Parts: sequence; structure tokens; C-alpha cells
Amino acid sequence: MKRRKLLQHLAAAIPAATMLPYVRAAEADAGADQRLPMAKGPFTPDWTSLSAYRTPDWFRNAKFGIWAHWGPQCEPEFGDWYARGMYEEGSDAYRHHLNKYGHPSAFGFKDVIHQWKAERWDPDALVALYKKAGAKYFVALANHHDNLDLYRSKHQPEWNSTSVGPRKDLVGGWSKAARKHGLRFGVSVHAAHAWTWYEVAQGADKSGAYAGVPYDGNLTRADGNGKWWDGRDPQALYAQRHPRSKAGGDGGVYEEQWHWGGGAAVPDQAYGDKLYQRTVDLIDSYDPDLVYYDDTVLPLWPVRSDVGPRLMAHMYNRSIASKGQLEAVVNGKILNEVQRKSMVWDIERGQSNKIEELPWQTCTCIGSWHYDRRVYDGKAYKSAQTVVQTLIDVVSKNGNLLLSVPVRGDGTIDEQERAIVEEIGRWMAPNGEGIYDTRPWSVFGEGPVMEEAAAPMSGAGFNEGKGKPFSSADVRFTAGKNAVYAFVMGWPDDGKVLIKSMRAGGGHLKQRVQRVELLGRGGALVFSQTADGLQVTLPPNRPALPYAFALKVA
Repeated sequence: MKRRKLLQHLAAAIPAATMLPYVRAAEADAGADQRLPMAKGPFTPDWTSLSAYRTPDWFRNAKFGIWAHWGPQCEPEFGDWYARGMYEEGSDAYRHHLNKYGHPSAFGFKDVIHQWKAERWDPDALVALYKKAGAKYFVALANHHDNLDLYRSKHQPEWNSTSVGPRKDLVGGWSKAARKHGLRFGVSVHAAHAWTWYEVAQGADKSGAYAGVPYDGNLTRADGNGKWWDGRDPQALYAQRHPRSKAGGDGGVYEEQWHWGGGAAVPDQAYGDKLYQRTVDLIDSYDPDLVYYDDTVLPLWPVRSDVGPRLMAHMYNRSIASKGQLEAVVNGKILNEVQRKSMVWDIERGQSNKIEELPWQTCTCIGSWHYDRRVYDGKAYKSAQTVVQTLIDVVSKNGNLLLSVPVRGDGTIDEQERAIVEEIGRWMAPNGEGIYDTRPWSVFGEGPVMEEAAAPMSGAGFNEGKGKPFSSADVRFTAGKNAVYAFVMGWPDDGKVLIKSMRAGGGHLKQRVQRVELLGRGGALVFSQTADGLQVTLPPNRPALPYAFALKVA
């Protein structure tokens, strides 16, 4: 109550003539417990108000985005959740850390950050490549569970990428490049989980030469005297001034504790306030079109239920005030029906198996979320074919695809990744007409994959790659203004396609088919429309990338 009255007093004290359309950030040295005011506007931080949200057309039309899920955990080039795994005795990451850096009692994740320089990072060149590949929006990692802000963060001043590691404003660089190339810009925020995710850094080896020697997770500012991090408080990064969660409670951090249940240590109010400050600062400073929260619903929901809805209302109100209409997108995971009306549902590494009434997004990666040299060495990236077929399937169900292309610690992508991105671009050039600006048709598809029982989602998603592979017998549909696009997932050996959903007298087409074209070729194709379906005779020469092609049916 005291905080609310203070903010009301501050707002009233600002002369009306100097008021901006939205409330700006407070002074940089404001305490973490003094919340920045929420932008004024029609939205309030409750689900009844937030459920009036409508997804902006730019997002619905974009369909395809590329994500740089890039931060200090890419420096070791050893894959996902490195800053946690390196403290888990006996894990692959722990053994890699011992061999490359030494024991985590002497060389912790803060020291990995210190080594990370991003010396070859060229955001302009990368975003240009992604635009050529067909991306309409670009998303940059703003922070991960490792808790390092990758921007000039007023409320994480000791641990952000402008003060340690690369000493560069990474979000600022990505934002400038995205806007230069005409892409919508987004950021992803993952830092809410550092409280429990880093708890392993409080531990110690249970056996071996370092048995009982504490890792660096409980170090304080005073411990840095004479070291490279002298004057910095490791607890501003590790956030471990609290008892550990219940050991193994309901699956640990991987399951119920991820949702702040199962015996998870609950973050205190100061932690929630600081996260709120950092995120409002991010939104106000970089004006993203999209914010992706890697959380069940929203950050710290439901244990600090005042944080996430305030952030969402702030972004929506700010968008209306600065742009004249609501242009903002917020992504969250594992949403109920009311929450799905309030934001855009994101499914991680998976997807729905029906046309969703509301727009949604799947996020996936061609490799590991953080760069992993083992994926490169094993030539184990997703192929361009897999990405393209996933995109088509998702778009047919009213979704978007956000694709992560892992970035190396030095800021580059490798030649295998570049080849995949370039091939996606070569496919999109002739076929994008059937992807962008489209909406679902009356059915999303037909064929063996659709007929097979869909793999169920687990938690936030994680059902990709568990079904039958696509073949030339599988078709997916999108609807344009004056045509329906039928994407065939492979070139048939006999050069003929039968589309049962477009049969004469069927309930899906409003009128008989007048013309069929192959996108990228031009010219009418020979077809017949009977009670069995629309049979199309394809030209004799296959396209260069025949694993998916689009028939324009009008």
C-alpha cells in the first residue's frame, strides 16, 4: 500500500505539459523495491481486462520469424542449460567444464561470462541473411536463466553485456539491424527462473578430490577483492540468498518446480520487483514489437502474480499510446482459455493438431537452443526440408513458426547453419505467396500424417518429430484473398496429385475450380474436378526443392 501511494504521489507531481504518452522509466538509481509506474491506458493488470486483447495483423501475416537464442551459455559451445549443468557433478557439462575451465569452485559461470567476447558478431549481416531467408520478424535473447541482461540494463548494472563479457549492447545491436532491414523486432525474457535454476551452484562435489569444496554460488561482493570481478556482487547474478528448494520435490526444476510448485523455493518480493524493473526498462528502452516469456503463463506466475500481468498491461498500453493502436505481441506457455485470449500461446518444440481459433506460435531450433559443437560435428541439424514442412503445417493451423538458428560464442553461425538458412530462402522465394498474409482454410490438410493419432504435448509442447514423416500423399492448405493454396509434401512419382478435399460437390470450395497453377512456374496446369477430388497433372520437370510445392487453386 505504501508503494502504491508513493507512485501515485510521483505521478501527480509530474507537470502535465511534460507527460509523455506513456510513463517513462524512473531514475537509473531507483531502488529495486520502488516499481516503475505502469503505462496508462485501457488495459489493467487483470485477466478480465487483458482478455480484450486482439492479435495484431502484422503478426498474423508474418508467419515466419528467426530467433538468436544467443548469450554467454553459447561460449562453451556445449549446448543447453550449461550454466546449470556445469554445477551438476558427473553430468556431461560438468565433465566438459572440468576439462576446459577447471572446477566450478574456482571457475564458475560468472567466469564463463568474463571469457565471452562476441568478437565476430555482425548483426547487420546476420539479419540481412535472415530477411533473405523469408523471415518477417526477428527475436533476440534479452536474458536467459543465467540472469545476465544482454542490454544496457539500469536495474542489473553489474551483470549485463555492456559491463562484463562482450561489453556490447547486444539487444541494441540486434534492434538496429532488424529495423534497418524492415523486420519486426522482438525480445525473449527468461530470467525469472534464475532463483531456483541456479540453486545447484550452492552445492559441492560429493566425491573425488573436490568433495565438500563449495561451488561459487554463495560468493559475496567481499569475496571479489583483488579478482577480475572486484566490486561486483555475484548474488546479483546467481540470486542465491535463499534456502534451496525441496530436493527432488515433484520432479525438481524440470517439472512442477518449474511452475513454482513441488517444493520450489518461492522468490521474495524484492526479486519480483527487480525482475519487473529490468523488464520495463527493456521494453521502454528498445520498444520491441514482441516479448516472449519463457514461463508458464508469465514471469513468476502464480507465486508473484502481480509481476506478469503488470508487464503485459504496460506493454499493451504503451503500444496504443505510442503507435495509435495495439501492435504488441506477448508470448506465454501453458495457457488456459482466458489467458489464451490475453496473449499469443507459444508451443515449444511442438504444435497443435487442429486449426486453432486464435493465432499461436511454435518455437523450435535447428539444433540445441544454445550452440553445441557436438551437433555441428555430428551433422545433426534439422534439414531445410524439415523446417519448411513444419512451417507449412503450422501455418495451415493458424500458427507462426519462430526458428532459432544457434549462434556461436564469437557471434557467428557455422557453414552448415548458413546452408540451411539459405535453402529455406530459396524455397520461400517462389512459394511465399501461399504462406504470408494467409489464413486457415476450412480444413488444414489431408493425408496419412493427418489421419494418424497426433503425439500428445508434454508440458509446454515437446511433441515435434514424434509423428509419421510427410510424403507426397500429405497436403496442407492455406487461404489467400482470391485463391486456396494446396501444399503437397513431396513430388509424386507419377506426376499426378489428387486432392480429395477439393472434390466436386464437396463442402469446402464455394465454386468449381477454374484454374490451377504451380507457384514459381506460372501458366495453367491440366486438371479435372470430379466426385473423387481435384486431380492435377504436374509439369514434367520437378522444382529444385521438390519436398514441398504449392498449387494455387482459384
